[in-house]
Amino acid sequence: MKLNPHTILTVGIIAGLVFGAAFGETLYRVYEADVPGGTLEALHFVGTTLFVGLLKMILVPLVASSVIVGVASIGNPSDLGRIGAGAVAYYFVTMVIAVVLGVVLVTAIQPGEGFDAAFRDQQVSEFNASTGTVQQRVQEAQTQGLWTAFQNLTRQVLPANPIGDAANGRLLPVISFSLILGVVLTTIGARGRPIIEFFDALFTAIMQLVGWILWLAPLGVLCLVAWTVARIGTASLLGPLGKYMITVIIALAMHALIVLPLILWLVGRTNPYRFMHQMREALMTAFGTASSSATLPVTLECAEELGGVSKRSAGFVLPLGATINMDGTALYEAVAVVFLFQCFGIDLGGTELAIIVITATLAAVGAAGIPSAGLVTMVIVVEAVNDSLGRVGDDRLPLAAVGIILGVDRILDMCRTCVNVWGDSVGAKIISRIAPDPA
Repeated sequence: MKLNPHTILTVGIIAGLVFGAAFGETLYRVYEADVPGGTLEALHFVGTTLFVGLLKMILVPLVASSVIVGVASIGNPSDLGRIGAGAVAYYFVTMVIAVVLGVVLVTAIQPGEGFDAAFRDQQVSEFNASTGTVQQRVQEAQTQGLWTAFQNLTRQVLPANPIGDAANGRLLPVISFSLILGVVLTTIGARGRPIIEFFDALFTAIMQLVGWILWLAPLGVLCLVAWTVARIGTASLLGPLGKYMITVIIALAMHALIVLPLILWLVGRTNPYRFMHQMREALMTAFGTASSSATLPVTLECAEELGGVSKRSAGFVLPLGATINMDGTALYEAVAVVFLFQCFGIDLGGTELAIIVITATLAAVGAAGIPSAGLVTMVIVVEAVNDSLGRVGDDRLPLAAVGIILGVDRILDMCRTCVNVWGDSVGAKIISRIAPDPA
């Protein structure tokens, strides 16, 4: 009996996840929570360079070609407007639902109530003393508010130099320019066909390359999961942050397994769990890499080849969703911010919770599709709540409070990235009803 390549790959990725976690935990125990830096660096190098690096290598040409071909296949600009409006409406509705769900659960469970003050203060002090990349980004984000975030988003939507943005790996300007170019190509008739055919051929070639790269997924996922677990150990699930982590995971699971499937069933008229099974390779890759952008090539392949998503919808909705649709990130930020205020014994009223819902939704839109991006945009939410409470000076929740959750962020990042990619996939499947491929 000839095995399906997708079945073989799925088994391989699952094995990578399991053995990666086991290997990481073994290293953590053998070295008594102090795994040598060289070992961690080797695992991270293999995972990020041999797997994630290859996926990121093809991102810009993949996004540009998929958006141009997707827009050109829609043809009528009015149809594009209807599809775009439907996609954006879906993005914001699901993100708001995710944030509200997170706020309700964290308020009900109260994982920060009676939190270990000694552990809290130690983590804050260590964060203040550190000069790592995340710490630097958090300090830089302190000067940003929602208006600054909106300005940055607008500059990406209307890029001055899309080629320069592409060279720096910024996808939203690439999507914006490709969308405009795709519309223009449909308006110039036969003269635009050779360009569209070029990008169609480029897209086909890159998707073939994605298929080859995917065979490295079991090794890449194994190394990335081992690297994650070796640094913090599975015992962190039972430590001081255990209740917080469980709250986040429950909220993410409810959104992914109940809310989004219900939306897909009601609006998309699709069996949600069968579709989830069809997207399994993308979801597992998202979990392993903790990057929705890096997972995009896999998401596109699964959606079109296995999930029955139309080429029109996939080419437009999935790249845009990987950039601005962050259900998992928005939910996580809401839970984390309320948790941190609980840790410091600061009560939040209805006004502050409403501010968290609004700012977490908007901040998540600006979160990059990279690991731990949510930690940085979380600063915007914290500052908005501090301002609402009228707190000044040392009375405000310190931004260094994010150091409390920094140690376990990677594991939760893997979970929320999975939800981000699942949310994008559901949106693309729903929009397929509006924009099916021509018969």
